[in-house]
Amino acid sequence: MDIEEFRRRGKEIVDAIADYHMTLPQRRPWTDVRPGYLSELLPDSAPELPESWDDIRKDFDRAIIPGLPQVTVNPHFHGFFPIGFSFPSALGEMLSEGLGCVQFTWNSAPACSELETLVMDWLGKALNLPRAFLSKDDEGKPQSGAGVIQGTATEALLVAVLAARKRAAFKLREKRRDLSEQQAAGKLIAYASEYVHTAFQKCCMIAGVRCRTLPTDDDFSLRGESLKSAIEEDIQAGLTPFFVCATLGTTGFCSFDNLVEIGPLCQEYDAWLHIDAAYAGSAFICPEFRHYAEGWEFSDSFNFNAHKMLLTSIGCSCMWVKNRKAITEGLNSGETPTYSGPSEEKPDKVIDHPLWQVPLGTKFRSLKLWIVLRYYGISGLQKNIRQTVELARKLQSYITGDERFRIAAKPHLGLVCFQLKGEDELNRKLFARLNELGKLLIGCADVRGKFALRFSVNAAQTAESDLQFAWGVIRDAAEEILKAHEEHSPN
Repeated sequence: MDIEEFRRRGKEIVDAIADYHMTLPQRRPWTDVRPGYLSELLPDSAPELPESWDDIRKDFDRAIIPGLPQVTVNPHFHGFFPIGFSFPSALGEMLSEGLGCVQFTWNSAPACSELETLVMDWLGKALNLPRAFLSKDDEGKPQSGAGVIQGTATEALLVAVLAARKRAAFKLREKRRDLSEQQAAGKLIAYASEYVHTAFQKCCMIAGVRCRTLPTDDDFSLRGESLKSAIEEDIQAGLTPFFVCATLGTTGFCSFDNLVEIGPLCQEYDAWLHIDAAYAGSAFICPEFRHYAEGWEFSDSFNFNAHKMLLTSIGCSCMWVKNRKAITEGLNSGETPTYSGPSEEKPDKVIDHPLWQVPLGTKFRSLKLWIVLRYYGISGLQKNIRQTVELARKLQSYITGDERFRIAAKPHLGLVCFQLKGEDELNRKLFARLNELGKLLIGCADVRGKFALRFSVNAAQTAESDLQFAWGVIRDAAEEILKAHEEHSPN
C-alpha cells in the first residue's frame, strides 16, 4: 500500500467508524454468534498471494463485525464496567500507530518518555493525589514519586507485588542470612478483601507468594480489625506480611475498603499498600467523590484505569508510586539491552518508564491521554462522570419506586445492583430472559450468596431516554417472569 492509497483508505476507515457509531442504538449490544462461527466464514490458511483491500474490508464487515459486542459504546450495554472510548482518544491511537513509535528508554523516544511524565503529573494534580506521588514537589524540584501508564490494572498490581516482594525478601534475608531470595519469598503473605478482583490471586501466583482474602463488613468493605487479626495470626505461624491490596470500587458492587484503618496497619507492619481503584479512580477528579479515597496518603502505589470513565481507549491504566526506585529494583534483571542506546548518554533526572513495567517496549500511550485531557479539559471529564452518576441515581429511583424490586447493595457511582423480591430463582430467570431478548445487556453479582442483577451506566452517549428504555425492558421481563411463576405456583 503506497502513501496515496493509504491516504484514501484511511479516510474511508474514518467514515466507516463514524457510520458504525451512528447505527449503534439499532445494534444488538451483545453478539449472538456461536463458538467456531469464524472458521465457517474464513479460510483455514493464510492466502498465498496478496489480496485486495476491498476484499479484506468486505470480509471484515461480513465475518468480524458480527462477532464484536459493542461493550465500549452501545448505550444499551450495561454489563461490565465501562471500557472507555471517545473520538479524540481514537484519533490519538491513530496518531500513535501511524507514527510507528516504540518506547524503550528515554534515548529511543524522548518525547514519549517526557510526555508520559508530564501527563501523569497533570492527571495526578487533577485527582488531587498526595503530592508525594508526583515527579516534582511544590517548588518544582524532582522527587522520588512519579506516574507510569500500564496496559491494565492487573499489570499495575503485578508490578506493585513484585516490587514489594523484592523489598520484603531483602529485609527478611538481612535477618535470616541462611535464606535464599526464593526461600524468603516463600515466607511472605499478601492480603486483600474477599471481593478483590481475581487479578490479586493471579499476580500473587506469578510472584510466587502466598495470599489471603479477608472477610468484610456489612458494606462489603475491608476493615482494620479484619486485617489486623489476619496479620497477627500469620506472624504467629512464622509468616511475614508484606503486601495489602485495598480496592476502591470492587467489581461486584463498587464497594470501598477502609483506607483510614488499613493504612496505619500497613505502616505498623511494614507492608506495601497498593490501591486498586480501577473503576472508581476516575471519579476522584470530581471533588465531591474524593471522600471515597480518604486515607490514600498511606499507600505506596495507586492505580486506576483511564480507559474506564475517563473517555480514553483501553490500554491506559494510570499508576503512581511514591518511590519509583523500589519499582525499578523490583523489576531489575541486571541486564540492560544494548539496542536501547548507551545509558551514559542519557541526561540525569530521566524517567525510563519501560524499566518499571513488565514489557520493555511499549506504544506511545501517553499521547491519547494527553489529547483527551486537552480536548475535554478537566471540566468536560467531570461532566461525563457526574452525568454517569446522575443516571445511576435515576435508575435507583426507578427500582425503589417499584414494590416488586429491591436494592441489593448500596449503590456507588455508576453501578446499581438490584433484585426481584422473592426466591433467588426469580432473579436467575429474569437475567436469562433479558439476555434472551437481546435488547440490552446487564451483568450479575453474588451478594452474600444471593443472585443479583448488576447494572452499570457505561457509554458516554447514554441518555436518560436510554435508561428509561432499559428499565422498561427490565420491568416487562420481570412482569412476564412473575406471571409465569404465579401460574405454576400451588394454590
